[in-house]
Amino acid sequence: MDKHELGFCGPGLMGAPMIRHLLRAGHAVRVWNRSPQKAEALVADGAQVAATPRELARAAEVVLLCVADAAAVESVVFGEEGLLAGGTGEGVRVRCIVDHSSIPPDATRRLAERAAALGVGWVDAPVSGGVAGAQNGTLAIMAGGAATDVEAVSPILAAYASRITHMGGAGAGQTTKLCNQAIVTATVAAIAEAVSLARRSGIDAAKLPEALAGGWADSTLLRTFVPRMTQDGLEPIGALKTFQKDVDTIAAAAMQTGTPMPVAGTVQQLLRLAAAMGLAQADFSGFVDVLQTPRTGEA
Repeated sequence: MDKHELGFCGPGLMGAPMIRHLLRAGHAVRVWNRSPQKAEALVADGAQVAATPRELARAAEVVLLCVADAAAVESVVFGEEGLLAGGTGEGVRVRCIVDHSSIPPDATRRLAERAAALGVGWVDAPVSGGVAGAQNGTLAIMAGGAATDVEAVSPILAAYASRITHMGGAGAGQTTKLCNQAIVTATVAAIAEAVSLARRSGIDAAKLPEALAGGWADSTLLRTFVPRMTQDGLEPIGALKTFQKDVDTIAAAAMQTGTPMPVAGTVQQLLRLAAAMGLAQADFSGFVDVLQTPRTGEA
């Protein structure tokens, strides 16, 4: 595989292990983060720290993003000292931006059009597989953008992805991620209901993955989340506010396309209830805590 000089914005729970895989693959990676300490933590792995996104644009032809939301993506790319702030003047090398963030498809299309006007390609490349997938280099990437751009960056993304699927033009990757999140959030909510039912029925909920192994209810999500819902002290793998952001985006896309999504609508209300209960920062498994309201007669 050819070695590249890359930029990466957003070394968080997902981004940091992705950057480490790029470094192990032999790429030179400059890293920027709004909180500098997260970028500096990767220096020991071989990364270089950039002071601004604009600095990355001057050093790398491909810059990858993994940030919180559409506002953060727009700020990193077009804000003050952003990758494309002031256009692509002398000294700017970036020719393609790969966005691993999960943002609305229509926002992606607008950003991609602005970048294209400056001669910069855009690949929306949201991922699935969670922190474990990022750490193991087995993420699934659903990509949108020009076929030539997706083909060009795929060897780079292969450092941390086991599957890269080109789904169509700009925004198609984000739409596919919404489909993914509709399935994931509904399934995790259903697992929380099953754990709650098991507990209230007097059986050991922790044994559900063993009891259901090999059956139709068996899944990676079941094996991942039942332990997280029945054990204490496990390292968080994401916050419920992230699920809420995704499900709100699903609801907006459903409205725009006239798609009935009653299950996603119920999950959206469950997540809003979680936020009202002060659980926005709780782990993804916090669905089960929303369901732990005392029964009549309980203290």
